[in-house]
Amino acid sequence: MSELKNRFDFIYVFDVQDGNPNGDPDAGNLPRVDAETGQGLVTDVCLKRKVRNYVQIAKEFAEGFDIFIKEKAVLNTLIDASYAENDVVNKDKDVDKREAAREVMCRKYYDIRTFGAVMSTGKNAGQVRGPIQLTFARSIDPIAYAEHSITRMAVATEKEAEKQGGDNRTMGRKSTVPYGLYVCHGFISANLAKQTGFSDEDLQLFWEALKNMFDVDRSAARGLMSAVKLIVFKHDSVLGNAPANKLFDLVKITKATNNVPRSISDYEFNIDFDKVPAGVTVDELI
Repeated sequence: MSELKNRFDFIYVFDVQDGNPNGDPDAGNLPRVDAETGQGLVTDVCLKRKVRNYVQIAKEFAEGFDIFIKEKAVLNTLIDASYAENDVVNKDKDVDKREAAREVMCRKYYDIRTFGAVMSTGKNAGQVRGPIQLTFARSIDPIAYAEHSITRMAVATEKEAEKQGGDNRTMGRKSTVPYGLYVCHGFISANLAKQTGFSDEDLQLFWEALKNMFDVDRSAARGLMSAVKLIVFKHDSVLGNAPANKLFDLVKITKATNNVPRSISDYEFNIDFDKVPAGVTVDELI
């Protein structure tokens, strides 16, 4: 696998229609909102979960592409198992064993060498700072979420049926965003990639996940979610050739109409290619 030798910065844009992109458990699972601006939020953790799920499905736990943070995983068991590897067992000092165990975990688990992990619990495999970091995604415009009453034509227990005299209905609630266009910013460090073993093959899989992860994560609660744009700034060097914020400023997303946004056609995307700094190339992967 080829070593990553370039810094990358990217803008990832996705939208949601009649769904809840990321419920807040501290607010009755309502869509996350910036209380001051009314803009919708989707956490980096939520997006990384979808990347993990895509890789898990696409690679089917192939060697080197297992997922550390997966459903029902017992993390200390996985960390402890790394100490059974020969390249760990044969080390004499605890500090050498910890570093060797860290390398085993990076080699086995895609999400560790991509996003990093804290593995100081259990037998202690240290910590990993991942080469890919994501911001919260924030909607371009304020969102006005709606709450809907829903009815299930069944009950869970005989006691509930008796209480309702056979009517057998269960009431519930569902929250949706009519439409929201969300923007996430990402950063990829070639220096940290070298430390974790994150390769160019891993990077291509990451781009693939961003393009397709909503299509393998469908849910009635999330409505229609789609990847809209993936704009990648590739630097000619490991350290980079321009500040990320200056590159992000080259991308303008504006409303195309005076209507309340209800689809992607209500927005326009423009990239000022004339101001792209020397040593940086721009690719639109979506």
